Amino acid sequence: QVQLEESGGGLVQAGGSLRLSCAATASGRTFKIYAMGWFRQAPEKRREFVAGIGWDPVTTYYADSVKGRFTISRDNAENAVYLQMNSLQPEDTAVYYCAAVRLRNGAKEPNEYDYWGQGTQVFVSS
Repeated sequence: QVQLEESGGGLVQAGGSLRLSCAATASGRTFKIYAMGWFRQAPEKRREFVAGIGWDPVTTYYADSVKGRFTISRDNAENAVYLQMNSLQPEDTAVYYCAAVRLRNGAKEPNEYDYWGQGTQVFVSS
């Protein structure tokens, strides 16, 4: 069982940066066996994949729309995953969700993930 809680959202001007954090509470010391993902959902749009990091922290994968601007990382000692977002644009405005899946790298569909946080709002003004 994994519980996830996002933080770090807010209002930023276009071109600015934000760093999202996701704190995980996992039974035992199992956080390290979960691949983690960030998704986002804008009003009246489907939830979409943003970035993922494997249970082996070397593997990372991104949506084309954020490559070169966003960076995902994890700290297994802190049971946390991060999303550094640079050069933000109004189209990045959405609720951002953290998700976890056990021992499965490369997952990019919401239904592939087992656990979800409640989300954190990011608003980018033009």
